[in-house]
Amino acid sequence: MNTPNKLTVGRMIMVPFLVLFLLTGWGGAANRYISLAIFVAASVTDWFDGYLARKNNLVTNFGKFMDPLADKLLVCSAMICLIELGRLPAWIVIVIIAREFIISGFRLIAAENGVVIAANYWGKFKTVSQMIMIILLLLHLGGVFDILEEIFIWLSLALTVISLVTYIWQNRSVLSMQE
Repeated sequence: MNTPNKLTVGRMIMVPFLVLFLLTGWGGAANRYISLAIFVAASVTDWFDGYLARKNNLVTNFGKFMDPLADKLLVCSAMICLIELGRLPAWIVIVIIAREFIISGFRLIAAENGVVIAANYWGKFKTVSQMIMIILLLLHLGGVFDILEEIFIWLSLALTVISLVTYIWQNRSVLSMQE
């Protein structure tokens, strides 16, 4: 297993620890900072594994499949925990997770027809905005940061919808393959 794929697996291993520290008292008063450190470390591996894979020509089928899955697992787990903590409305998380299911289904249909669909920039912007939103919500500093949290919640939601519509529009020919 190459280094980028090890980083992807490492990111997936971090998710249960993130959930554990977010939803239990194991870390005491430091829970917020432990959770933040785990989330930031996992998020950095997301960027770093892709960078290494492209730079060193280490792109694999495992990585193409597992990297986006690891990202979804990380982000969705954190957002679901933030619902439990009362920091994120459930309906927003449902919209975001629904988008992920729709895109995953769309990719499966494309793959069945021999078409590989690459991520687009809207999807990358969406992921970055969601990660920043989660970091802000984990920090939960209050004051002016409450406004920043709200901005990133709505920005993440908007980019989620825009990236879904753009993705389907750019690859609409996949839908005609099913007729």
